[in-house]
Amino acid sequence: MLKILAITLTLVAAPGLAASPSRDAPFVNIDGGTLSLADYRGQAVLVVNTASQCAFTRQYSALQTLWETYRDRGLVVLAVPSDDFAQELDSAAEVKEFCEVNYNLTLPMTDITHVRGSDAHPFYAWLAEQVGFVPRWNFNKVLIGPDGAVLATFGSPQGPLGPKMIQQIEQALP
Repeated sequence: MLKILAITLTLVAAPGLAASPSRDAPFVNIDGGTLSLADYRGQAVLVVNTASQCAFTRQYSALQTLWETYRDRGLVVLAVPSDDFAQELDSAAEVKEFCEVNYNLTLPMTDITHVRGSDAHPFYAWLAEQVGFVPRWNFNKVLIGPDGAVLATFGSPQGPLGPKMIQQIEQALP
């Protein structure tokens, strides 16, 4: 009886709709408090590991444009500053100021977070385990559907406003 019950629970828990403690583990919000992907259930979420001193940093402008263009239709753009590639400022306060002054960012941001290796945030560990995606550099992007499933991953060169990304985002919108 227990074996059948365990199998049934596994089958019910497998779809993207099911909560995942690792995927939904809270991030520290750059503004204080926490952010969790569970807070955005029912919305499409573009998660981007970012850095302030990278050749791709100019993508912040495009990420802000995505946020402003699609947030009322159900897109969340979540920036995850990381120093895993040694290109981030020294503190969350410096990152926040840099992004506000240079890019007028208003999209949600986490505190500086590990995105790879043994210290990776549980979301990134889950991502590596579930879909084999580990950021290879700054500004890697992960599109999560409204049901919590990973819909697409993109490397650094893929611009946030490129036709491929826009098509994927529009298809993901609730």
